[in-house]
Amino acid sequence: MLARLLSGIVRPAGETVKNKPPVRRTQKASPAVAAAADTRNATDPYSAVLPAIAALGAIASIAGINWAAQDKTPERTRSKRKAGTALRDLETCCLGLKEIFRRFQKYPDLLCGEGVSPNSPLKFGVYSARLAPDQARMFQQIINDVASMLVLASQNAFDVMSAVEDGEIEAPEELYFGFGECQSKLNELLQSRANLKTIVNVGLEVSERLTALVRDMKTYRVD
Repeated sequence: MLARLLSGIVRPAGETVKNKPPVRRTQKASPAVAAAADTRNATDPYSAVLPAIAALGAIASIAGINWAAQDKTPERTRSKRKAGTALRDLETCCLGLKEIFRRFQKYPDLLCGEGVSPNSPLKFGVYSARLAPDQARMFQQIINDVASMLVLASQNAFDVMSAVEDGEIEAPEELYFGFGECQSKLNELLQSRANLKTIVNVGLEVSERLTALVRDMKTYRVD
């Protein structure tokens, strides 16, 4: 009886219940650890920022058309698009780019190089970060918006320059100097290999300046 008591418990009916092994409980990961595990490596933020800078450069290229238009030939085919439409759409592009650079600043750890040395130059492979699922969707949406804006800005800037060559816009030289100043600011970013944060901040500044210049140019359209 003693042996049976040691190996289990004797029920009144004579049945023996053996001791059960302890149940192992799985410890749940903390929310922070779980969130960190559910991330993916993002593509380089310059894949979004540099095309946005290029879109600004396309608009700023209006700077040189004032002198190029002087060499126009009367036999050249005129643009089918009206100057007023091209200027309105180009202004929309400027506003869209301004909003894009503000979105860059809204996510400094992903698109402004936050957490990286401020001395890090313009270089691929330095600023990449880990993305949570919602951040990945946001990042891809920004890429899509930048790509669309690059196409639209290039086409609208081309149509505006064509309107200048065709004599539909007669703006003073000072206005073209303003576009040239924007070119200089963008060139300085590339020449100095500025860090990501500086590029985004200057990009926003240039987008605001280009918006004002395009609005000013609308007043010099020849009816």
